[in-house]
Amino acid sequence: MLMPASLPLAPLTRLEHAELRWDDDVASAAHFDDVYFSREDGRQETEHVFIRHNRLPERFASWRERRPFVIGETGLGSGLNMLCAWACFEQHAPAEARLHLVSFERFPLRRDDLRRMLAAWPALQDKAERLIQLWPQPVLGVHRLPLSDRVTLDIHLGDVIERLGQFEGHMDAWFLDGFAPSKNPDMWQPALYEGMARASRPGATFATFTSAGDVRRGLKAAGFDWQKVDGFGRKREMVCGQINVPLTDTRRQHTPWYIPPEEHDVPRHVAVVGAGIAGTSTAHALARRGLRVSLIDPKTPGREGSGNLQGAMYIKLAVDTNLQSRFYLSTLLYIRRLLDSLDPEHSLWHDCGVLSLATTEKEAQRQRKFLANHDLPDSVMRGLEPDAVQALVATPLTDEVYHGLLSPLAGWVRPYLICETLAATPGITQHRHAVTDLAPQGSGWTLTLDDGSTLDADAVVMANAWRANHVPPLAHLPLMPIRGQVSNVPVEEGTPTPACVVCASGYAPPAIHGRQCFGATFIPRSTDDSLKMEDHLHNMAELQDMLPACAEALVEQGWNDKMEGKAGIRCASPDKSPFVGQAPVAEQWQQAYAGLADDAKRFSSDEKGQYHPNLWVSVAQGSRGMVGSPLCAELLASRICHEPLPLEMAIVDHLQPGRRLIADLKRSKS
Repeated sequence: MLMPASLPLAPLTRLEHAELRWDDDVASAAHFDDVYFSREDGRQETEHVFIRHNRLPERFASWRERRPFVIGETGLGSGLNMLCAWACFEQHAPAEARLHLVSFERFPLRRDDLRRMLAAWPALQDKAERLIQLWPQPVLGVHRLPLSDRVTLDIHLGDVIERLGQFEGHMDAWFLDGFAPSKNPDMWQPALYEGMARASRPGATFATFTSAGDVRRGLKAAGFDWQKVDGFGRKREMVCGQINVPLTDTRRQHTPWYIPPEEHDVPRHVAVVGAGIAGTSTAHALARRGLRVSLIDPKTPGREGSGNLQGAMYIKLAVDTNLQSRFYLSTLLYIRRLLDSLDPEHSLWHDCGVLSLATTEKEAQRQRKFLANHDLPDSVMRGLEPDAVQALVATPLTDEVYHGLLSPLAGWVRPYLICETLAATPGITQHRHAVTDLAPQGSGWTLTLDDGSTLDADAVVMANAWRANHVPPLAHLPLMPIRGQVSNVPVEEGTPTPACVVCASGYAPPAIHGRQCFGATFIPRSTDDSLKMEDHLHNMAELQDMLPACAEALVEQGWNDKMEGKAGIRCASPDKSPFVGQAPVAEQWQQAYAGLADDAKRFSSDEKGQYHPNLWVSVAQGSRGMVGSPLCAELLASRICHEPLPLEMAIVDHLQPGRRLIADLKRSKS
């Protein structure tokens, strides 16, 4: 029986850590009563079973594709298999090749247990330290780890069958691992093999340490050819093989507008329009993959909506988990790993924490209900009572504080400096121009610039916020400009400024370089970026409500004579989630799916939504763009370069640029 066409997204929660038993530095899992690797030699077992019987040395040596070689694994454990594959890749693959590792894990190790396990292999210690450094929080979902310039690891935390139901990508090889079938029967199920078969490229290989009959029959039923070969150590036999005709992906058969287009050639030259955080993140993600990038903006990076002195790594999650919340939590976890890699010295950011104040009993109840509905680790999100809130902020707060919600991983960033750093990635050429026209040219595009010159590119990413729908192919995108002004003022020594980022109706981070930032205003449908005194007064009033001692000190210091600030234009969508993906052909969608207006519940169609070839968007990032844009950039780069996606399928569809066309058809507003 085939697995369901579409599986629901599991509730957002923390995962239970693996509980270990140690015997002379050999670890076994208490939950499964089984060892993590061979007592004889774990690395030799990995080399024999997974590396040799997937023929990785010779396949790596001959790899010339512009996409990465992709390996999937059905049990991360200590990460030993992935580290061995990484080492084999470095030894055999050509310099321009890339490797993408995907591993599924239900019971992640604690960081200290991981370090103890991997200490057994000194030759892998440099790679092990990188894995330990990036080790993710034990939260259900996809966690992308940039192991090196050429190697990426996606860890999918959760039940492997549920995770495969939401996985989007294709493997070239499989490490069919996990504890023995007799110890872990919940994993070794027909749905596992079917999920593997759907997520395989033609000719994908597999290897597994077991030769159990149920495993062989399950693999065969899903389309894998197998053979028995000599096992490792005490195991007399193991199984390996391949699949020539993968299963057809039918998960979107009832929502054909979300079926992605057929794969195209990986472009060599991409034009990214817009040099804010969305554009520079995208340019960085593409250049890191070896693509040539033209970054086009009339201003230097980060000088418009991303140009504030400081920004908050702020997300607000819904009381009841929804796709938007799932997306934003993933973006927060990802940007932390990105910043750790990009700026380990913390010159561009600081993880001081972000505290959301509840200044009414109603908001306090909302925060407590959120915590009751989401069993997240305290390191990700935790509640604070008023006394603890006051102690954390370290400066007097308004008397009306009923509760607080702290995100310890978050903090503040210097947006324009981050944009500059991302834009300086090798492979990016900056162009100080505006784009006045965009026209298809063969399989690529010709961009007309404001000086009358043109630029040809294989692909284009529009990341220029509210201006993106000024070109005809994107005219259908409902983009709302929102003016926001942030204030900053010099502070004297001893001024009671906050020790973490404090958010209520506005926000205030810790002072930086002798200046206190606070804001911001929110004026929909305004593109006026001039500074206004009335907006400074509005920001000061919000600061007074939130941090009265700080505000009073600034008034005493003559703040209004020293005030500076920045007005920028955010861009939002009607549902407050960004548009990220390939641009749909709006007229074709409206014709193909016109029947949705008559009866959306009974509508069916075999027609796929068409897309503008090689035209992509990352827009409508809104007030949380500083946190959300980097993971959106990874999503785009993964689509463009034929990699596994860094988000669950349901979230990818939630961000799809054509979703508003479908929503309008269902509401008969097309």
